[in-house]
Amino acid sequence: MQLMKKHLPFWATMIGSGLGSGFWPWGPGTMGALLATVVWLALSLVLDAGALWVVTLALAVVFTVLGTWATSRLEPYWGEDPSRVVVDEMVGVWVALLPCPCGSVGYALAAFVLFRFFDIVKPLGVRSLDRRRGAFWVMADDLLAGAYAAIVIILARWVI
Repeated sequence: MQLMKKHLPFWATMIGSGLGSGFWPWGPGTMGALLATVVWLALSLVLDAGALWVVTLALAVVFTVLGTWATSRLEPYWGEDPSRVVVDEMVGVWVALLPCPCGSVGYALAAFVLFRFFDIVKPLGVRSLDRRRGAFWVMADDLLAGAYAAIVIILARWVI
Protein backbone atom coordinates (compact mmCIF):
# COMPACT_ATOMS: atom_id res chain seq x y z
CA MET A 1 0.00 0.00 0.00
CA GLN A 2 1.40 3.38 -0.95
CA LEU A 3 1.21 5.81 1.94
CA MET A 4 -0.19 9.29 1.40
CA LYS A 5 2.21 12.23 1.64
CA LYS A 6 -0.31 15.01 2.38
CA HIS A 7 -0.87 16.85 5.64
CA LEU A 8 -2.10 14.73 8.53
CA PRO A 9 -5.67 15.34 9.67
CA PHE A 10 -5.29 17.44 12.83
CA TRP A 11 -8.03 16.03 15.08
CA ALA A 12 -7.37 12.43 14.08
CA THR A 13 -3.68 12.96 14.86
CA MET A 14 -4.41 14.58 18.24
CA ILE A 15 -6.80 11.81 19.28
CA GLY A 16 -4.94 8.89 17.75
CA SER A 17 -1.55 9.92 19.09
CA GLY A 18 -2.91 10.56 22.58
CA LEU A 19 -2.29 14.32 22.44
CA GLY A 20 1.12 13.64 20.94
CA SER A 21 2.30 11.02 23.44
CA GLY A 22 2.49 8.53 20.56
CA PHE A 23 5.40 10.50 19.14
CA TRP A 24 7.55 9.55 22.15
CA PRO A 25 10.47 7.68 20.53
CA TRP A 26 11.03 5.06 23.27
CA GLY A 27 7.86 3.06 23.84
CA PRO A 28 5.02 5.22 22.56
CA GLY A 29 2.40 2.70 23.76
CA THR A 30 3.79 2.85 27.28
CA MET A 31 3.72 6.65 27.15
CA GLY A 32 0.08 6.65 26.02
CA ALA A 33 -0.88 4.24 28.81
CA LEU A 34 1.05 6.37 31.31
CA LEU A 35 -0.78 9.51 30.16
CA ALA A 36 -4.15 7.77 30.63
CA THR A 37 -3.09 6.62 34.12
CA VAL A 38 -2.06 10.15 35.07
CA VAL A 39 -5.40 11.49 33.76
CA TRP A 40 -7.23 8.90 35.91
CA LEU A 41 -5.18 9.81 39.00
CA ALA A 42 -5.88 13.52 38.44
CA LEU A 43 -9.60 12.81 38.08
CA SER A 44 -9.49 10.76 41.29
CA LEU A 45 -8.41 13.89 43.16
CA VAL A 46 -11.60 15.76 42.23
CA LEU A 47 -14.24 13.03 41.85
CA ASP A 48 -15.76 10.61 44.33
CA ALA A 49 -15.52 6.86 43.68
CA GLY A 50 -18.86 6.54 41.87
CA ALA A 51 -18.28 9.54 39.63
CA LEU A 52 -14.73 8.38 38.87
CA TRP A 53 -16.04 4.98 37.77
CA VAL A 54 -18.66 6.56 35.49
CA VAL A 55 -16.18 9.03 33.99
CA THR A 56 -13.57 6.29 33.45
CA LEU A 57 -16.14 4.08 31.71
CA ALA A 58 -17.28 7.05 29.61
CA LEU A 59 -13.67 7.81 28.63
CA ALA A 60 -13.17 4.18 27.58
CA VAL A 61 -16.36 4.10 25.50
CA VAL A 62 -16.01 7.54 23.90
CA PHE A 63 -12.33 7.08 23.08
CA THR A 64 -12.96 3.62 21.66
CA VAL A 65 -15.30 5.26 19.15
CA LEU A 66 -13.03 8.27 18.57
CA GLY A 67 -9.94 6.05 18.46
CA THR A 68 -11.49 3.80 15.83
CA TRP A 69 -12.35 6.88 13.76
CA ALA A 70 -8.89 8.43 14.24
CA THR A 71 -7.09 5.19 13.42
CA SER A 72 -9.08 4.76 10.22
CA ARG A 73 -8.07 8.30 9.22
CA LEU A 74 -4.38 7.80 10.11
CA GLU A 75 -3.70 4.33 8.67
CA PRO A 76 -3.51 5.71 5.08
CA TYR A 77 -0.65 7.96 6.25
CA TRP A 78 1.15 5.70 8.74
CA GLY A 79 0.24 2.16 7.67
CA GLU A 80 -1.71 -0.55 9.47
CA ASP A 81 -1.77 -0.44 13.29
CA PRO A 82 0.79 2.37 13.49
CA SER A 83 2.89 2.62 16.65
CA ARG A 84 2.16 6.35 16.90
CA VAL A 85 -1.52 5.57 17.46
CA VAL A 86 -1.70 5.09 21.23
CA VAL A 87 -5.35 5.91 21.94
CA ASP A 88 -5.87 2.13 22.04
CA GLU A 89 -3.42 1.84 24.94
CA MET A 90 -5.16 4.72 26.70
CA VAL A 91 -8.54 2.99 26.40
CA GLY A 92 -7.07 -0.33 27.52
CA VAL A 93 -5.57 1.15 30.67
CA TRP A 94 -8.83 2.95 31.49
CA VAL A 95 -10.57 -0.44 31.34
CA ALA A 96 -7.88 -1.84 33.66
CA LEU A 97 -8.43 1.09 36.06
CA LEU A 98 -12.20 0.57 36.38
CA PRO A 99 -11.99 -1.69 39.47
CA CYS A 100 -9.26 0.37 41.16
CA PRO A 101 -10.07 2.24 44.38
CA CYS A 102 -10.44 5.98 43.90
CA GLY A 103 -7.11 7.76 44.34
CA SER A 104 -5.05 4.62 44.92
CA VAL A 105 -1.64 5.18 43.36
CA GLY A 106 -0.65 1.59 44.15
CA TYR A 107 -3.62 0.07 42.37
CA ALA A 108 -3.26 2.53 39.49
CA LEU A 109 0.37 1.48 39.08
CA ALA A 110 -0.66 -2.19 39.24
CA ALA A 111 -3.34 -1.61 36.57
CA PHE A 112 -0.79 0.17 34.37
CA VAL A 113 1.81 -2.62 34.73
CA LEU A 114 -0.73 -5.43 34.30
CA PHE A 115 -2.24 -3.79 31.24
CA ARG A 116 1.16 -3.33 29.62
CA PHE A 117 2.03 -6.95 30.48
CA PHE A 118 -1.12 -8.31 28.79
CA ASP A 119 -0.74 -5.88 25.88
CA ILE A 120 2.84 -7.00 25.22
CA VAL A 121 2.49 -10.76 25.93
CA LYS A 122 -0.91 -10.96 24.17
CA PRO A 123 -2.36 -14.10 25.83
CA LEU A 124 -5.77 -15.77 25.49
CA GLY A 125 -7.22 -14.18 22.40
CA VAL A 126 -5.41 -10.85 22.53
CA ARG A 127 -2.96 -12.00 19.85
CA SER A 128 -5.76 -13.19 17.55
CA LEU A 129 -7.51 -9.80 17.84
CA ASP A 130 -4.19 -8.06 17.18
CA ARG A 131 -3.80 -9.98 13.90
CA ARG A 132 -7.08 -8.71 12.48
CA ARG A 133 -7.07 -5.81 10.06
CA GLY A 134 -8.97 -2.56 10.45
CA ALA A 135 -9.24 0.35 12.83
CA PHE A 136 -11.65 -1.30 15.28
CA TRP A 137 -9.32 -4.27 15.75
CA VAL A 138 -6.47 -1.91 16.63
CA MET A 139 -8.65 -0.93 19.61
CA ALA A 140 -10.08 -4.40 20.36
CA ASP A 141 -6.89 -6.19 21.42
CA ASP A 142 -6.16 -3.45 23.96
CA LEU A 143 -9.72 -3.59 25.29
CA LEU A 144 -9.25 -7.30 25.95
CA ALA A 145 -5.80 -6.75 27.51
CA GLY A 146 -7.41 -4.11 29.75
CA ALA A 147 -10.19 -6.52 30.70
CA TYR A 148 -7.62 -9.16 31.71
CA ALA A 149 -5.80 -6.59 33.84
CA ALA A 150 -9.11 -5.54 35.42
CA ILE A 151 -9.88 -9.17 36.30
CA VAL A 152 -6.52 -9.50 38.05
CA ILE A 153 -7.19 -6.26 39.96
CA ILE A 154 -10.63 -7.54 41.01
CA LEU A 155 -9.13 -10.82 42.21
CA ALA A 156 -6.38 -8.98 44.07
CA ARG A 157 -8.92 -6.75 45.81
CA TRP A 158 -11.01 -9.78 46.71
CA VAL A 159 -8.01 -11.63 48.21
CA ILE A 160 -6.57 -8.59 49.99
